[in-house]
This record gives sequence, C-alpha cells and structure tokens, in this order.
Amino acid sequence: KDTRGSTLFVDREKFGQTNEGVNVDLFTLKNENGLTVKITNYGGIVTSMSVPDKMGNFEDIVLGFDNLQNYLDGHPYFGALIGRYANRIASGMFELKGVLYRLAANNGENHLHGGNRGFDKVVWDSEQFMGENEVGLKLSYLSKDMEEGYPGNLNVKVTYRLTNENQLIIDYFAETDKACPVNLTHHSYFNLTGGKESILNHEVMIDAKSYVGIDKNLIPTGEIRDLIGTEMDFTLPNTVGSRIDMVKGGYDHCYIINKNPEDMSLIVRVYEETSGRIMEVYSTEPGVQFYSGNFLDGSIRGKNGIVYEKHFGLCLETQHFPDSPNQKDFPSTILYPGESYTHSTVYKFSVK
Repeated sequence: KDTRGSTLFVDREKFGQTNEGVNVDLFTLKNENGLTVKITNYGGIVTSMSVPDKMGNFEDIVLGFDNLQNYLDGHPYFGALIGRYANRIASGMFELKGVLYRLAANNGENHLHGGNRGFDKVVWDSEQFMGENEVGLKLSYLSKDMEEGYPGNLNVKVTYRLTNENQLIIDYFAETDKACPVNLTHHSYFNLTGGKESILNHEVMIDAKSYVGIDKNLIPTGEIRDLIGTEMDFTLPNTVGSRIDMVKGGYDHCYIINKNPEDMSLIVRVYEETSGRIMEVYSTEPGVQFYSGNFLDGSIRGKNGIVYEKHFGLCLETQHFPDSPNQKDFPSTILYPGESYTHSTVYKFSVK
C-alpha cells in the first residue's frame, strides 16, 4: 500500500517465544517517506524492508518469514546479525597467544558465521528510539567467555537507524576483556524486484579490483587475486547473471574494496531496471562478501507464499576477510582489551 505522507514512526509488538520460552519482539521503523523496516530482537533479524519502485509502489525487498517459528526452525541467515565471526574459519580452529581455540565445525569441517548458536540465534536486549530525522533500534548482547569456543566476554552493541534520507544505517560496537577475533556483519538477502523474479538481472557495481582467493570449500588460500577483466569484475555495472556460469558454484567471494582503511565510502551499487530501484551500500570495512544465493534450492517458502529458488536473493555482507585469524597477511581481526571494535554500513535506497 502507498504510505507516503506518513510521519516518523517506531513501534514494538510481540513476535512470539523461543523454544526455551523467551519472549521475542518485532519492531517497525518507518520514515517520513513511508519506507518501512521490520526488525526482531531474535538474531537482530531484518524481517522485511518495504521500499518504493519508480511508480511509488511499495514492496518488500528482503527474503524472510512472517512468523518467528520459521526462523526458529532454521534458515540460511535471512536478515540476521552475524557474529562473533562472519564467514568461514578453516577447520574450526585458530591460535591466539599460543593457545589453540576450537570452534564448532558447522560448515563441513569449517566454522561458519559464529557457530551452532551464533548472534543470529540469540535474543538481544532492545531499546527503540526516535530522533529528529531518524528512528531506530539499539540492540545489545553479552557473549560470555568461551561461548561457541571464543575467548573473552564480548560486549556487543548494534544500532539500526532508518533516516528520512532513505538510509538504513547499521552501527556496530564491541569491547572485550580478553583478546579475541571479531568480525560482525548483516546478512539480508535482497531482491529489488520485490520477489517477482530472480536476482540474475540485477545490475551490480562493486568498487574492487581484487578479491580473496578461495579453495573448493570456500576457504581462503591466502592469495589475493586480481579481478580486472575476469568474470569476477564488477568495477563497471554488470548483471549478476551475465557471467555467473563462468564462476564455479556462483558468486560467494570476499571483494577487497578500493579505499583507505576505515573510510566510509560507496562500495556497491545495485540497480533493478523493471522497478527502477537502486540500492547503494557504503561501509567502513575492507571487504564485502558478494553472495548470489547459490544454495537456495526451492525448499523454502517465505513471505507471501513465495518459493525461494536458486539465485532468488543476493547478499552484500560488509566485513573483514574470511579466516583472518589463520591468515597472517590479512588485516587483523583481533580485538584486545581496552580497544573498541567499530564498523558502520549504510544501505541507501532511491529510484531511477
């Protein structure tokens, strides 16, 4: 429905209970232009994102479910906050200060997205707020020492802000009392058609000249590969489907962004011609994992009864590189006591 002319709005409602009986809420953020984002404090999951097309029609552009139980039953990280470590850690282990830490092997023999019960499966403390030009949700969680095998009590805060400039801003913050690797991200699957067709016709620009080389199990080899002129090259806008058949398994790679460390800059632009929707991604992180929904297989029925077939959503996970704790030449992801982990990502929406 057309909700233009609305005012800034934030609301909280009951979303259900976890299998352990913990209450879960659903928050609705709406800006003055009618953009609406729904977020649950279970896993910090963005359950829906309603944005207009070039005709002013609002549609939901992220994959997910209408109810909590579907999320509890298991899903491929739809819309979730990911931690303590986004992406993969080889063989589910790393060494730090002479101590070998063993993590869950929940992706073959490797560790993925924080383990069996990562940040995507916990209930976060939550507080909604309203500013002059934005509405938002503050989430906080204390990940205790040795949770999922990681050292240190990690105090995490994540803030979602929806602005009247049609930006969804995600700010991450963490502190620890013991050295530990930290790599947080957001895992929405975007489909700018509003779920009418696959993402293969989405036109993508990624401001990257190189990417992290990986083996058949998607684990970094340590090699940084040049992508200019290859099927991995999105420095000039290209549709996802134009060369995907040349990429074994599809796109699931960490692109190394052309920028100074910690600068906030435009890293990705996605355009969908039929709807006219544009999504720009800005980030302070050195990398972005571009994933083309290769493992979706039609076995999941999402919102509005839509079946999520292969390549039905794309993810743009701003992050440090995979397996950095085991790769001495990658930028460090180790957070030490007395330091702060900070990272910001902006998803900005417009039409053409």
